[in-house]
Amino acid sequence: MSKSKTKNQKKSRATANHVAEEAYGAIPHSFVFHRGQIGKNVAQLILDVRRVMEPYTAESLKVRKKNVLKDFVAIAGPLGVTHFMIFSKTPSSINMRLARLPKGPMLHFRVVKYSLIKDVVSSLKKHRMHEQQFTHHPLLILNNFGSDGMQVKLMATMFQNMFPSINVHKVNLNNIKRCVLLNYNPVSQEIEFRHYSLKVVPVGMSRGVKKLMQERFPNMSKFEDISELLMKGANLSESEAEQDGEHNITELPQAYSGRGNMASQQSAVRLTEIGPRMTLQLTKIQEGMGEGNVLYHAMISKTEEEIQEILNRKEAQLKDKDDRRKKQEQNVALKKEKREENKKKSLEGIKRKHAEAEDDSEVEDPGMQHDQAAAAESDDEAEYYRQAVGEEPDEDMFPSAKKRKLSPGKPRKDRDAKSPKRSGPGGQQHRDKAGKGWKKSRDGEKPFGKKMKPGGKTFGTKKAGDGEKKFGGKKKFEKSKTFGGKKNKDKSFKSKGQKAKPGFKKKGAGAKQGFKQRKGKG
Repeated sequence: MSKSKTKNQKKSRATANHVAEEAYGAIPHSFVFHRGQIGKNVAQLILDVRRVMEPYTAESLKVRKKNVLKDFVAIAGPLGVTHFMIFSKTPSSINMRLARLPKGPMLHFRVVKYSLIKDVVSSLKKHRMHEQQFTHHPLLILNNFGSDGMQVKLMATMFQNMFPSINVHKVNLNNIKRCVLLNYNPVSQEIEFRHYSLKVVPVGMSRGVKKLMQERFPNMSKFEDISELLMKGANLSESEAEQDGEHNITELPQAYSGRGNMASQQSAVRLTEIGPRMTLQLTKIQEGMGEGNVLYHAMISKTEEEIQEILNRKEAQLKDKDDRRKKQEQNVALKKEKREENKKKSLEGIKRKHAEAEDDSEVEDPGMQHDQAAAAESDDEAEYYRQAVGEEPDEDMFPSAKKRKLSPGKPRKDRDAKSPKRSGPGGQQHRDKAGKGWKKSRDGEKPFGKKMKPGGKTFGTKKAGDGEKKFGGKKKFEKSKTFGGKKNKDKSFKSKGQKAKPGFKKKGAGAKQGFKQRKGKG
């Protein structure tokens, strides 16, 4: 079983990760992208420049038409991006802008001429380019940038800060596989951009020994002894060995990858160009992210008075902008105060209205108390009569029930005048005789359970002068029980063949008489 991680192991790993994150964050990172319409060749040039800036650049950065420079600046901060290389194309030239984030400056270059990686590689007889070379950043070499001039020093500083710095006492030579050369020509004021692959080979031995050291065994069929290979080096083409001299021979401070490259031994450093190539010319230097003052211009020169006038105009614009901002803030504050004041007034009005409504509800009308109590009692008696008898009481039986329906302050709609077909001859309302489907009608509502015949009469209504009839045409009179008795149970409607037995029964006038007598006795 494997041992569990101790606290010291976890702590050391966390510390190592923290140190690695800090070191990675301190290294400069870059974005290489374009603005505007560009051709296929310029797009390929952008990909080649990204290849040069690896591994500390965005290899697969996607750029859309709707993106603006502020979008890239916004995401550059969280990602730790420090430099922008922006390519653009005009009908007359190709331009490159080099910007330092977040506050500039921005250097504007004109790309005089360029060559892609595929063009450079195809022109060489031998080229050395593999993926392991791009796992580490290239070595930056600046040449002829020591001349006088503010713009030259600024260019040198910008290029130096684009690549990670190297500590010569701690650097590992095996991590240096590429180099970027920037050569400044003071006469033409142009910068030559070159990208090379590094190769270190031992010196001080014959070509035959080099072949053996490199595990390339030559054809020795014509040799009688191995010494001929070491001394003469026959059957080896002259193109396999480069002419080394004092310009590229050095003593290695530490062992380098490759056979024979030992520490304190003489070795030759050979460069193989892998592209791309660019010839750049500085046009102007501007403060900020392309929106500040112009610090240097290669084509336009201005006097001190013109520069002072431009500065004064810029200060006036900034002052006007500040005044507009302050005025806008004052207007916003004033509107906010007015809104709060109106809100306070509205709340006070709502509270006052609620208080008045509560005061009105607490006041009682002394003239309505007795009438309301009598109407409530009469309404209870009328409801009890409906449940016991199964019919609507007469209008003159409970005179106070009619007053109950007319609530004070609200006029009652004349339902009989609106729909006279819903009431009988005496203005009485009816319901089905089984006592079901009754609904109190208010303000002319249609009673529940009533059906309208095509003639406009309600179902089960009485005509004037008719006696009590059962459904089916035959008369049958049953004595209903008195008010104090039990409720009548209606028989269900059953039909057998063509004969129909009575299912709905009406109560006679005897029930009304008994009710009146009982009421009079009470």
